[in-house]
Amino acid sequence: MSETTISAHEALATRRSVRRFLDRPVLQESVLRILRGAAQSPSGHNIQPWKVYVVSGVTKQKVTDSILDAVANDPEEMHQPEFEYYPSEWFEPYLGRRREVGSGLYQCLGIARDDHEARTRQMNENFRFFGAPLGMFITFDRRLATGTFMDIGMFLQSIFIGARAEGLDTCGQAIFTWYHRVIRQHLPIGDNELLACGLSLGFADHDAPENGLIASKLSAESFTTFLD
Repeated sequence: MSETTISAHEALATRRSVRRFLDRPVLQESVLRILRGAAQSPSGHNIQPWKVYVVSGVTKQKVTDSILDAVANDPEEMHQPEFEYYPSEWFEPYLGRRREVGSGLYQCLGIARDDHEARTRQMNENFRFFGAPLGMFITFDRRLATGTFMDIGMFLQSIFIGARAEGLDTCGQAIFTWYHRVIRQHLPIGDNELLACGLSLGFADHDAPENGLIASKLSAESFTTFLD
């Protein structure tokens, strides 16, 4: 476990999407502590619908290579997510927030708005797990209902916060869902399993410019109504 213990509040406050990791191994003991904690996450009727696939080494590299090959050579229509994560048409205030974080990332990296080649290279870093030593894929039984996505969200947040308690960082990556067919070639994901999310896990590279991005968050007062 991390030598420096942090509070739950500090873990929440310091959780962020890290997009460059150090080439430093993560102990399996740490991963198991994170997942044991996440196993306590709430779920409707305690159905605990999640399954987790942790990839490293050869398997992780095969996933990376196969997805990058698909990105480079397959028609886009061959790869579609199993569910709609984003709206078909963006609107405010969500459009502005989306643009703000995207623009901030590219500014940190010094990538111009019209430099499509550099933007594509950065996007492809997702499939290299941003250099993290470990990746995770979270699935659940597709025969369950929409509410299961709430269960998975709470489970993922528990992983993110548990990682901070271990001195680790994460990046949740819905982009992996576009390539669920490719990922299935390397992982024993059943036909009834829906790939909900992928994520990268490791030690943040604090010298990387892309990790200088601190996404702005709304104040609690802005979205909360107290009623007596």
